[in-house]
Amino acid sequence: MTNGESANSASTGNIQAQDFSFWYGANQALHDISLGIPARAITALIGPSGCGKSTFLRSINRLNDLLPGIRKKGELRLDDEDVNGLTTDVVALRQRVGMVFQRWNPFPKSIYDNVAFGPRINGERNASALDEVVERSLRRAALWDEVRDRLNQSALTLSGGQQQRLCIARALANDPEVLLLDEPASALDPIATQKIEELLFELKGELTVVIVTHNLQQAARVSDHTAFFYLGRLIEFDSTDRLFTSPREERTEAYVTGRFG
Repeated sequence: MTNGESANSASTGNIQAQDFSFWYGANQALHDISLGIPARAITALIGPSGCGKSTFLRSINRLNDLLPGIRKKGELRLDDEDVNGLTTDVVALRQRVGMVFQRWNPFPKSIYDNVAFGPRINGERNASALDEVVERSLRRAALWDEVRDRLNQSALTLSGGQQQRLCIARALANDPEVLLLDEPASALDPIATQKIEELLFELKGELTVVIVTHNLQQAARVSDHTAFFYLGRLIEFDSTDRLFTSPREERTEAYVTGRFG
């Protein structure tokens, strides 16, 4: 068992929203979302642009708190802890909940330093321990064999798909319980997209994965559960197979069959 696996064994990575609402100033982006995202599985958030998917995703690790004028009510819990609680350590929360964005954003540093950045910030100074974390994280991100001989080269010399996997490795270096991905393959070619999808399938046995995607085929391929958002509301949540083949809501059926969106 790796250090990362043993660290995660003490927690589950369950996410539970109860009547969760969110505002940007006067604009209400989420309306009373109640949703249980199971651990050790991939959950896809789908819906048209502007429907609240990314707002909900970024609420899980409180990235939205960085924006002025936001307001929220209701509960959003990780392993029964209120992520918005007054005593919540936001830095620790973001270590537990890693984030990968639509556009890859490696630091203008070496491949090694990108992955070692988080552990160093958290106080790790032992060189051999850092070497171990870097190798383990790059292996988990299915990138080690491609970069092992050039760890000291700039991360910006990698291809787009490799840079995105490096960003995943950077997030994994903190041994998160949850990995959030906001359209992680939308700017990638089909081959790089396939590698990202295969990687997510491998990771789901170790942590909870939540992915926002506009690509319905991708949601159907990679996810175990799917949540359909529309106009800031959760319309339907079910197993992916059920939601795509036998949706309960007419709006869900219209969206997954391409009649709108």
